[in-house]
Amino acid sequence: MTIPTSSIEQVIPGQGSMAQPEATKKAKKQRFRFVSNRKAATGLIILGIYVLFAIIGPWVAPYDPSARSNDLLQPPSGDHWLGTTHLGQDVFSQLLEGTRSVIFVGFFAGTVATVLSVLIGVTAGYLGGKTDEGLSALSNVFLVIPALPLIIIITSTLENAEDWLIAMVIGLTSWSWNARVLRAQTLSLRRRDFVDAARATGEKTWRVIMFELMPNLTAVIASGFVGTVIFAVLSEITLAFIGVASADTWNWGTILFWAQGQQALAREAWWWFIPAGLAIALLGTALSLINFGIDEFVSPRLRSVGKTKIKTASGNTVRMRIGFTPVLSQGATPVATPVIRKETVQ
Repeated sequence: MTIPTSSIEQVIPGQGSMAQPEATKKAKKQRFRFVSNRKAATGLIILGIYVLFAIIGPWVAPYDPSARSNDLLQPPSGDHWLGTTHLGQDVFSQLLEGTRSVIFVGFFAGTVATVLSVLIGVTAGYLGGKTDEGLSALSNVFLVIPALPLIIIITSTLENAEDWLIAMVIGLTSWSWNARVLRAQTLSLRRRDFVDAARATGEKTWRVIMFELMPNLTAVIASGFVGTVIFAVLSEITLAFIGVASADTWNWGTILFWAQGQQALAREAWWWFIPAGLAIALLGTALSLINFGIDEFVSPRLRSVGKTKIKTASGNTVRMRIGFTPVLSQGATPVATPVIRKETVQ
């Protein structure tokens, strides 16, 4: 026997046929909430431009970044948009060529570190016992090791280290912090009712982890990935700037290395180092905005910041913010009221 949807609607409001479009609309709104965040959208657009330059940069570069010319240390012009170096090399072509190396190392190292942190952190948090003790001890060892000096030592012993090798070294030495965060989150989630229900139905361990725990850890994993990409990018640029990485491979750190070595600042050749510095700052800003967007997406308290409004007696509107609790008087200006303590004299 079939029950009409109108009867269901009469018994349980919002559960009939009229509820289906509303549920679908709500699901779509939840799906695009992250992209609708201004910070996340701005960061994704800037990062997309960098990725586009990383893909097509070497093909659209007007000159060979290593080719020399007679235009020595020339300022920006129509022929050379960002000027030239002391050898007549085009700075704009070097910047485009170096974008691919920076983006590749950042994302490859972030992927390696994220995979390791998920495997070790989630496994330790869910299984517990001796497995947790052993993996936690391993994480603590890598946590106290200074990552950047270790990366410098390893890469300095490797002659002409390629980008993938540098990215692998950075990824293998920067997973421990995210693993600790994921372990703590997993310890909290494994005691939830839905995980106990999955175990009670006989689900295998890998299915519980993949289909019950991982969807609830997606935002934490994404935030850790973005943070690792920022660290990897800065690490590769640092290695190139101090001369540890190969000077034959162009990246933004290599540009700064040659500019510093040839006294570009003293020679007032600002076009040699400012574009690379701005590119680094803009990429870091884009990744940070994406990270902020992830935090606001998973935290309702941060998501509602600045949206709560109250009206004063005079009709003006005051926007509430975290950390600011105004006490409103009859006027339009929030004022603070003193707290009077009463003490009893014995």
